[in-house]
Order: sequence, then structure tokens, then C-alpha cells
Amino acid sequence: MDDPGLLIDRNPLPDDLDERLRQQLTFIAEVDRLKTILRASPLAAAERRENDAEHSWHLALMVMLLSEYADEPIDVGHAMRLVVVHDLVEIYAGDSPVFDAAAVVDQREREEAAADRLFALLPDDQATYVRALWDEFEAAKTPEARFCKAMDRLEPMLLNWLDRGGTWQMPGATEAAVRAREAGVVAASTTLGAATNRLVEEGLRRGWIRSDRPTRSPA
Repeated sequence: MDDPGLLIDRNPLPDDLDERLRQQLTFIAEVDRLKTILRASPLAAAERRENDAEHSWHLALMVMLLSEYADEPIDVGHAMRLVVVHDLVEIYAGDSPVFDAAAVVDQREREEAAADRLFALLPDDQATYVRALWDEFEAAKTPEARFCKAMDRLEPMLLNWLDRGGTWQMPGATEAAVRAREAGVVAASTTLGAATNRLVEEGLRRGWIRSDRPTRSPA
């Protein structure tokens, strides 16, 4: 991974700042990079792709509004913390579009290395805490993490729907691949999973998703 240098190095903080506060402000400044990381998903409101910061904000709002549909009780505040943190590593690792097979080959290794580097900017106690949040989201072993993963699947599907295809038009976005993303919603919410299935079924009917189903030969 190339070293881009810290953003704060462009205009260093005053020398007399408390060291803990210096570390916190350095981290906060560095994660401004999240606003520059473009995802594959289109925006519904503008002719451009969304960035990671916009995506993370959208997930936090979805967690707050849609938590009533979680199949398991969740701590909404904790879940919101998970989604705020979940994509920070892409500051260094970059986005890995799920329908791009080449982009996901070494995704885990890139993101682990990015986590090691980024979270180490924080004071030790906060570095441990934020890293644990990121690890929890990735592992998807808690009700909160499973629901957050579901929101991470649902949000781009909704944007694709509004764009009449979006990333469903990518070469790797077959019906099976889209269904695999749908399964991540179903795993945490029966209600939202059913709604996602309707989007996929209608997307197939309208030709926005390439069907894997064999076509019938003329009689």
C-alpha cells in the first residue's frame, strides 16, 4: 500500500496541543478522505456516484428508521456506530465493487492492512474500541452487525432501483449475484427481505437484472 501521507501534515496542528487531542484530531482530519472515495452505486438525486461518507450517513439513517423491522432486538445506537465505522478502511484500501470479480480478490488483505494503519492514529483505548466495532461489523456475529450488513445490502439495491439498473448493469451482476446480496437482507429482516425480493423480481421483469433462468425453447 502506497503511503499517501497524513492530511494534517499539510498544515500541522499547533505544538502545544494535548497529545490525546492531537491524535483524535489527526484521525478526524484523516477520515475526511472518506468523502473522496467513490462507490459504484449511483446517486438518485444527481448524475454521479455516491461516495463512502454519503453511503455511511445513509446507512446510519436507515438503521435509525428501519430498526423496527429487525428480526432480533438490536441496540440502535450501537448499530449506528457500526455503520459509521464500517467503510473507514476504504480510505486506504479503496472501494471494492461486489460485482467486479477482480476488485474483490485481495479485498480482505487490503482492508485489514488499512485498519491496522488507520485506527492506530487514535489514542490506544479508542483505537481498540473503533477497531472492535469494525471487526464486529465484518464478522456479522451479533444482531446489530447482521442488521447493519442488511442495510449495507439494501441501500445500493434501492439506489439501483431508482437508477433503473445502476450497478445491476455491471458484467458480474447476474441474477445469482444479485440474489446473494438479497440474502444478506433476508438474514436480518423477514420484512425487509421480502421487500428486497420484490425489487429484484420487478428488476428482472423490467430487464434491469440479467436472468440466470434457462429460456424455454419454442414448441
